[in-house]
Amino acid sequence: MYGHDTIFAVGYVGYLLTAIGSFMFHTSLKYPWQLVDELNMIYTTCIMAYASLSYSRSTAVQIIIGVFLVIFCLSITLYYHYLQDPTFHQTVFAALTIFILIRSVHIMETTLRPSVRKTTESDRLEKEKKDLPVLSKEQQQYENERDEAILRNMWILFAYGLSIFLGGFAIWGLDRVYCSTFRRWRRQIGMPWGFLLEGHGWWHLMTAIGSYCYIVWGIHLRRVLNRQQEEYEMFWPNIWTLPEIVKKTKATTVHVDGKEVAVNGQT
Repeated sequence: MYGHDTIFAVGYVGYLLTAIGSFMFHTSLKYPWQLVDELNMIYTTCIMAYASLSYSRSTAVQIIIGVFLVIFCLSITLYYHYLQDPTFHQTVFAALTIFILIRSVHIMETTLRPSVRKTTESDRLEKEKKDLPVLSKEQQQYENERDEAILRNMWILFAYGLSIFLGGFAIWGLDRVYCSTFRRWRRQIGMPWGFLLEGHGWWHLMTAIGSYCYIVWGIHLRRVLNRQQEEYEMFWPNIWTLPEIVKKTKATTVHVDGKEVAVNGQT
């Protein structure tokens, strides 16, 4: 709809297939559908890993990364089918997720935080002394303030999505430990309210929301890396709605030291 990179649409499709596989497994309890359910989590995470690792690489390097991830997914599939141990699947999924999150956070910080990317006023003056090309003071201040605001919003989305994602695992963990207690409570309460004590159901819902937030976060980061901060923004009215990255409706201006500065630095 907003012209985001195709890889993120593929990521959404991956999560949709995970949901379909999960639905089919829970309704049939057949082992093949269990594989579709669980392995799609690995595949979709690898898609997001490709989105991060292949960015701004040459075509040859992108192909190498893609082939490596395909071989990796095939290896995990065969070994998991042989082992049939959920712990192996959970460990691989956790390791992949942690790796891609740490890498993406590092990219976000080095791209947006002025003190890290060396675009503070002192950095600007230092470059100016060395006769290096620099932005005007007003334009640099505007870009720093803009990107710091974007960084704050991205951190909020990151914390929100991760908290919901991990919260789902925490609830499922409690459900597994106190399964008999929850089952007794559900019988006492009756339906439909007893469904609210289905810990595994909450895990599905909360991890889905957390995964969605990660894709939106990744799209926002990609727009920043493409230097499209002036064209796209995060639309997220409140925590009860889902965020999305949309096109801005009008040009942005900012007042610095009493002057109106346009996005191109002209006053």
